[in-house]
Amino acid sequence: MTASSTRRTAAKSRIAAVCAIAVAGTMLLAACGDQTKNGPRNSASAQAPLAGLLPKEIKDKGVIKVGSDIAYPPVEFKDKSGKTVGIDPDIGAALGKQLGVTFQFQNGTFDTLITGLRSKRYDLAMSSMTDTKDRQQGIDSETKKKVGEGVDFVDYFSAGVSIYTRKGDDQGISSWADLCGKKIAVQRGTVSHDLAKTESKKCPAGKSIAIETFDNDLEAQTRLRSGGADAGSSDFPVAAYAVKTSGGGKDFQIVGEQVEAAPYGIAVAKGNDQLTRAVQAALNAIIKNGEYGKIISKWGVEAGAVTEAELNGGS
Repeated sequence: MTASSTRRTAAKSRIAAVCAIAVAGTMLLAACGDQTKNGPRNSASAQAPLAGLLPKEIKDKGVIKVGSDIAYPPVEFKDKSGKTVGIDPDIGAALGKQLGVTFQFQNGTFDTLITGLRSKRYDLAMSSMTDTKDRQQGIDSETKKKVGEGVDFVDYFSAGVSIYTRKGDDQGISSWADLCGKKIAVQRGTVSHDLAKTESKKCPAGKSIAIETFDNDLEAQTRLRSGGADAGSSDFPVAAYAVKTSGGGKDFQIVGEQVEAAPYGIAVAKGNDQLTRAVQAALNAIIKNGEYGKIISKWGVEAGAVTEAELNGGS
């Protein structure tokens, strides 16, 4: 969920996979499986090329706990069998192979993920979270007050924010300014939520944007689909996926251009520098070996690919 100083301040790795690593002629099973259910398996950690970069306590456990709002297709979501799939789960599984650990995704609402990092419930947060200076510094994007220590980001994707409407019923909306006097459905705490609040302040008197917020993006889509709102907004990959898949492509349409393109980042609590460097090295490794590109192509989001894992590249 994307953001600038107003983005998925809020603009969700891990897909189950069977890995095999050759060791002295013997095949050992790597740490794989449904990332939301399986516990630690350390068998591959000693053989993974970057395992030595991890903090000892994480390497010994064999697990990196990842906080994620797993209701944001195609970035992270549950398939019909209940398995966690998507762009982030696939990238997480690839990073895990480099580091010799399982990326174990744990579901949570988006606006609680950074708090979960601070409380050490999670080691990382990976949930289409936009890297912003406010988040890096622990600043509330709306009040501009200090609310925490902030986080560091390893940037792994780039996305903008889009508006979508019911198909064939665009309500004359082609930009954020056109939402004045209308109702928008968004996920709480996202860049779309923040943008709606910012744009509403620019509207003429008596023509503010009515903003209805939901715990996750799928609930916001349901509200729009039922006619309870005039438009919805989310990160471009998510909006595009909803347009393509909801109702067999008959429910929604994107209107206007995406705005505020910014990096998604894997969030790490301040002070965990060794873990941050390990994740950055692993991401650069899968970019270099081509595995990252295959994942991005699989989900049809090549336009958002990055060529280097930048640290705290958001603005």
